[in-house]
Amino acid sequence: MKLKLIALCFFAAPAFAQCPPVSDITGQIEQLAAEARTAENEMAGRAVSDQMWQLWLIAPDEPAQEMLDAGMRARTSYDYHAAIEAFSRLIDYCPAYAEGYNQRGFIQFLRQDYEAALVDLDAALARSSNHVGAQSGRALTLMNLGRIDEARVQLREALENNPWLSERALLNEGAPLAPVGQDI
Repeated sequence: MKLKLIALCFFAAPAFAQCPPVSDITGQIEQLAAEARTAENEMAGRAVSDQMWQLWLIAPDEPAQEMLDAGMRARTSYDYHAAIEAFSRLIDYCPAYAEGYNQRGFIQFLRQDYEAALVDLDAALARSSNHVGAQSGRALTLMNLGRIDEARVQLREALENNPWLSERALLNEGAPLAPVGQDI
């Protein structure tokens, strides 16, 4: 009986735990965006982009990091159901942490549930307005919803923060988000 009580307390503890305040990385991301804008070439720009992702992928505490990592492992193995569950637990635990919403939005995008993806990406951007990953993901989602003008505007905003995004090719002549008259 004593062992059952200890096990119950151990497994129930995360449900009662609170996520600590989310670190404000806005200044660091803005500095990296400035570095991306002045990068001499794509390789240097991509290196800066990787640094942005390193910041976004630091969860507020160890339980949150475990949930984030579990969701990303599930995504890597194409277990989208488990990934959504992990990211949903993360969002429930740390509702102020933008990356939980961004990652769940990405899974919804991969599942082609664009409306749900848009809700999550909007939530991510409400918490971290300069999250380039959420900005570019939102542009792709809007494009897939047929909201081309909004997608074009959103992608341009993402490119202001990081001109080296691979999605920039979508604005080229003949591409889906090319300026009116230059699109397909």
